[in-house]
Amino acid sequence: MTINVTCPSNAQAIAWATHLLTALSDSPKLDAEVLLLHVLNKPRSYLFTWPEVELSEQQYAQFKNMVGQRSEGIPVAHLTGEREFWSLPFYVNSSTLIPRPDTETLVEQALGLDLPINANVLDLGTGTGAIALSLASEMPKWQLWAVDYSNDAVLLAKKNQQRLGITNATILQSDWFVNVPKQHFDLIVSNPPYIEENDVHLSQGDVRFEPLSALVAPEQGYADIRHIAKSALDYLMTGGYIMVEHGYDQGAGVQEIFAQMGYGNILTVKDMAGCDRVTLAQKLQ
Repeated sequence: MTINVTCPSNAQAIAWATHLLTALSDSPKLDAEVLLLHVLNKPRSYLFTWPEVELSEQQYAQFKNMVGQRSEGIPVAHLTGEREFWSLPFYVNSSTLIPRPDTETLVEQALGLDLPINANVLDLGTGTGAIALSLASEMPKWQLWAVDYSNDAVLLAKKNQQRLGITNATILQSDWFVNVPKQHFDLIVSNPPYIEENDVHLSQGDVRFEPLSALVAPEQGYADIRHIAKSALDYLMTGGYIMVEHGYDQGAGVQEIFAQMGYGNILTVKDMAGCDRVTLAQKLQ
């Protein structure tokens, strides 16, 4: 499909890009819309209200360039530099995972726990800060601590904290618990690496452009979850909760790890697609 005009309308540009990306993306029209809105610096409603408005030559050139990069597999979030999560805008870059809707399941479950009004919460492997900052925005009296091994990720999370105006969060560089000040938490959450090293999905889709260190873990993907579960016992209040995101086929395995560590009230929750996604447990003594 080609556009036989110097500068297409919004509708024509979307149709062209959608056609080009159809074989390369699971959501070609949405990708096209997000890229065009980034170029136009407009809200999504603009495309429905003004489909006939023509792009300028500069806008069209920029849009074609971005669509071309997307056709080579580069994630939309890396092209626009941001991704929405929990209805909040987050800066993203190649130093961290791109926040995904599945992870909102963890945020939703955390907010549903019976925690103190001034709960002390730790987010391990915070990346963009999406989990910690989303929780902090919903619960301004909670105190959030967020850590990441990557200095680049810490800088990005702090940038997002500033963008969102979050004041009840502290972001630190730490290899899991190493630099976390000794204290007790009501809740410890994490979206750790949990993919097996030989998983075929690592060569597909957006994950090709994300850091392997944030995706892959030894021991069939369970190594980091096992380490977190064991170490968390020294940092959780009695009655405090641990909650981790994991792969669709790892619910039973994570439950077994928690049980072996002595946790109780273990529960696995499904994501929007009906897949096991989050397992939580409670430190009973």
